[in-house]
Amino acid sequence: MIAIVDYGVGNLFSLESSFRCIGEKAVVTSDREVIRRADRVILPGVGAFEDAARKLRESGLDRVVIEEAESGKPLLGICLGMQMLFERSFEFGEHQGLGLINGSVKAIRDVIPTDLKIPHIGWNSLSFGKEKSPLFRYLNEGDYVYFVHSFYGADCDESVIATTEYGATLTAAVSNKNVYGTQFHPEKSGEVGLAILRAFCEM
Repeated sequence: MIAIVDYGVGNLFSLESSFRCIGEKAVVTSDREVIRRADRVILPGVGAFEDAARKLRESGLDRVVIEEAESGKPLLGICLGMQMLFERSFEFGEHQGLGLINGSVKAIRDVIPTDLKIPHIGWNSLSFGKEKSPLFRYLNEGDYVYFVHSFYGADCDESVIATTEYGATLTAAVSNKNVYGTQFHPEKSGEVGLAILRAFCEM
């Protein structure tokens, strides 16, 4: 069973539907014991980092997520959920993350050409580098996924497992042992996204 952490932000029920499409049971929950009993954990997120991090801390679920990740349980952060895995974010100030991925979250406006629109919204291709992560075992180099973001994972070269191009090379996905994160939305990325979720369920 997959626990989709409900702390007040995130595209929760489309994620639940995506897992149903691939024949996997997923529950949207804020119950700590349900999360602890789950085989895998999804940390979703949309909106501003500071607000989401505060809500996660106030719910007490930040410690649960960290403890489950440290126990070796597969964890996948999606979009803002991925950004919250980092040590810190510089989105409108400096804010502490969960510290499960080394690095920072920074504004894409500082690295892309000024004529490109922010937020970055739309379909972009993935590049996996020399070695493909198990998370992408069913994907091909250049497969397209759906992004909506204004900030990106930076200073994290050792954790990057996929990049995309949007006027600059941006972090598309990261991993640290059993902890994974995607800047894009698998649940909005059609068959490619479902293939990523399927691979995550096999970990």
